[in-house]
Amino acid sequence: MSTITRSAVVPPAVDWAAAPRHARWWAMEEGGEAFWYCVPQLAPMTGFWFCDQLPAPGFGYTGNWQYSLTERPGRPNE
Repeated sequence: MSTITRSAVVPPAVDWAAAPRHARWWAMEEGGEAFWYCVPQLAPMTGFWFCDQLPAPGFGYTGNWQYSLTERPGRPNE
């Protein structure tokens, strides 16, 4: 029985030019839907935070959804 390691997985070919400006990550969900994820926003004076999950193209990704999370290149930590 063979085990797939993350290093053996081909990363998605995400076209970041198609991403919203504030998108930080792209990932595919278990059901095959892809989303852009944005940096969490903190609500001032509260303990609440929220982040955007916006529909995204699948970019032809057919790999395991569990390995699809891709961070936007060249973005500083926000």
